[in-house]
Amino acid sequence: MLNFLPGSVLYFISSLLLIINTTIWAGLISLGGIIKLLVPFTAGRDLLTKLMNRFMWAWATGNGGILHLLADIEWDIEGLENLDENAWYLLISNHLSGLDIAVQTYVLRNNIPMLKFFLKRELMYIPFIGLGCWALDMPFMSRTSPAKLKKNPKLKGKDLISTKRACEKFKTMPTSIINYVEGSRFTKEKHRRQDSPYRYLLRPKAGGIAFTLSAMGEQFTNLLNITLVYPEAKDDPLSEVMHGKIKKIVMRIEVLPVPEVDNLRYFSEPKYRVDFQRWLNQAWEEKDEQIHQLMIKHGAVKTDSSKGQNQPLI
Repeated sequence: MLNFLPGSVLYFISSLLLIINTTIWAGLISLGGIIKLLVPFTAGRDLLTKLMNRFMWAWATGNGGILHLLADIEWDIEGLENLDENAWYLLISNHLSGLDIAVQTYVLRNNIPMLKFFLKRELMYIPFIGLGCWALDMPFMSRTSPAKLKKNPKLKGKDLISTKRACEKFKTMPTSIINYVEGSRFTKEKHRRQDSPYRYLLRPKAGGIAFTLSAMGEQFTNLLNITLVYPEAKDDPLSEVMHGKIKKIVMRIEVLPVPEVDNLRYFSEPKYRVDFQRWLNQAWEEKDEQIHQLMIKHGAVKTDSSKGQNQPLI
């Protein structure tokens, strides 16, 4: 462990190691993407996809090794015993930092299929990034702007049809899709600007998860509700862990039934959307209380303050 070194030295070492780890595996994934483009057989492309996912597994493992090198981190993880690496999952999670993806891919890498994200189709054309994501079979979605829909109402529903078609390949390939439903990482400024009703969370947005469920709902085995906490973090957890300041990482994984979404009703009936948003708000209220209890457990909150207080404590 290197936590005896000054924070500035740890930050330099961790930055260097993260760059090396990401460059190696991202480079191999991009190279695999080039080869995959040239392979004419579906079986061959599927085999390459499995290899690319193995490279992502290696990247996640490398990130975990770097975390262990930086500090003697206490991992408080519950819920892994209920998971299956051959199942299909939709994950929803709170979002605190750029550290979240590294932590979640590392913790979950041997328990569920490697995490994937719904990406805007425009990202496909960014050099290396688009090719790497395509090589990993990340699902790209088309989203027609409201202005275009207004000009041409016939385009309504086309996005969902094209996204469903793109997700057909996941029917035979165990898949995990993650959605950060807050839409952005938590900061005190965003929390204040939103006037969030939660102590530790931003307001959740139902549109992204509803779109995902509309496109792939029948394929998912379960919904995974993930709660992530860095009890000691005072500022950005990524910067703090790279300075060796974070000693505890907490994750709770709850396996839930997949909520059903009628895409025709969701996108046409306001009341249906309101009901779905209410379900998500309730889940977020329970998550907020869970985070509060975890903060108390790990000594980040000394007393169980009134739930009516709206100031975030992280």
